[in-house]
Amino acid sequence: MPLMKKPWIRLRQIAVVAADLHRAGLDIGSVLGAEACFTDPGVKQFGLKNTLWPIGTQFLEVVTPIAENTAGSRYANRRGGGDTGYMVITQVNDAPRRRARAAELGIRIAFDMQSPEHGHDGMQLHPADTGGTFFEMDQMTGAGGNDPGGAWFPAGKNWEPYVRTAQVGGISAAELQSPDPDRLSARWSEIAEVDLTTDADGHPVLPLENAVIRFVPETDGRGEGLGGIDVITNDREAVLAGAHARGCYVSDDEVSLVGLRVYLR
Repeated sequence: MPLMKKPWIRLRQIAVVAADLHRAGLDIGSVLGAEACFTDPGVKQFGLKNTLWPIGTQFLEVVTPIAENTAGSRYANRRGGGDTGYMVITQVNDAPRRRARAAELGIRIAFDMQSPEHGHDGMQLHPADTGGTFFEMDQMTGAGGNDPGGAWFPAGKNWEPYVRTAQVGGISAAELQSPDPDRLSARWSEIAEVDLTTDADGHPVLPLENAVIRFVPETDGRGEGLGGIDVITNDREAVLAGAHARGCYVSDDEVSLVGLRVYLR
């Protein structure tokens, strides 16, 4: 019998909802030194427009509503309006099994993405069932699709020339906030089938292959959701200079960007 492939899960993309895509792009370019790589025409069906920026071999996506009453705008309104974290998007090597696991846990699939012609099989899990935010799992089924930093269909077929790592080199954590982080972390742990650990500050942490998901108490009045990310910082002075110029500076260790707390690691 063939050997079972060992399952893994990586953090590959963070999505946010922003009111002004142009302004968001100026902020991201100035603060993170990133260059836009792709705009997906397919998101128009959801009443959105978007842009993606590679952060090393991971991605930051900004979506902006272009129609009334979109899922993105409703989600932002539930979090008090304004720019907000929206999705934690992961890469897996066993999407069909993950789909079966979601069904076993009674988790609805908000959007099922099966495009064998594009080498892509993925799903967005319903945030009402997962808690926290949208939890997406995508598998790249083409040649080399499992390679770290390999093909990533949501970013198109030519994103590599746009990678710029002088200021930041990757996303090392996503931070989910909740009135009950222990409950939320336990739910994400059973979905991901990864055991929780605890960080130095006592927060529950879900370790992925290339990053962690950290669960913290909600203190900003915006409720449960994706509140921040950690970035691997290669040139802190340049990041902070961009943050000062764009009005994004919080401290020498944190900037505010497209509705996220961005911690400089």
